[in-house]
Amino acid sequence: MRREPVVTDRVWTIPNALSASRLVLVPVFAVLILTKHDAAAIVVLMVSGFTDYLDGKLARRFGQVSRLGQLLDPAADRLYILVTLLGLAYRDVVPWWLVAALVIRDVVLTATLPVLASHGHGPLEVTYLGKAATFNLLYAFPLLLLGSGDGRAAEIALPIGWAFAWWGTALYLYTGLDYLRQVADVVRGAPAGVAAPADAGAAGAPADPAAPDVWDDDPR
Repeated sequence: MRREPVVTDRVWTIPNALSASRLVLVPVFAVLILTKHDAAAIVVLMVSGFTDYLDGKLARRFGQVSRLGQLLDPAADRLYILVTLLGLAYRDVVPWWLVAALVIRDVVLTATLPVLASHGHGPLEVTYLGKAATFNLLYAFPLLLLGSGDGRAAEIALPIGWAFAWWGTALYLYTGLDYLRQVADVVRGAPAGVAAPADAGAAGAPADPAAPDVWDDDPR
C-alpha cells in the first residue's frame, strides 16, 4: 500500500514555481490562440503539459507536496482548458455547446463544496477516470489547433484530436455525474472514506497519493 506524502504549508518550492509559471503563461496562451499563432500556442501548451507532469513528480520525490501547490495545479489545468475551449469555439473549431457542457460541469461541482463542508467533508477523491478525462482533453487541444490549419499534418491531426476530445468529454461528464453521486452519499451519511474529512487537507488519488480535489486530476 502506498504511503501518502506529508502535505506542508511551504510556499517557496520548485514545484510551486513550475505551477506558477504555468499560470503566468495562460494569458500568453490566450493571445496566441486568438491571434492564430498556432505553432507558438502548441509549444506553450506542450510546455505546460510537461511542467504539469514534472511538478507533481518533483513534489512527491523530494517531499515538497504543499497546500499551495494543490491549489495552483488544478487552477492552471482548468484555466488552460477554459481558455483553449473559448479560443477554439471563437474560431469555430469546436461547437459552443461543447464549451457550455464542460463549463457547466465544473460550475455544478464547485457548488457542491459548501454542501460537503456542511457535512464535515473536504473535496472528494480524484478517480482514475477523472484523471483520464483531463488528460484526454489536454491531449486533444494541441491536435485540434494543429488540425485547424492546412496541409497533410492538419488532415492527420484533426481526427485524432477529435477522438481525444470526444473521449475526454464523455469521461469528463461521466465523472461529473459520479462525483455528484458521491456527494449524495455523503449527504446520506455514507461510510467514512468516500470523502476526505474537512480538516484533512487534500485527499489522495488512487494512482498517486495526495490529489487535492475533484477538479485536480493531477496526481500531485
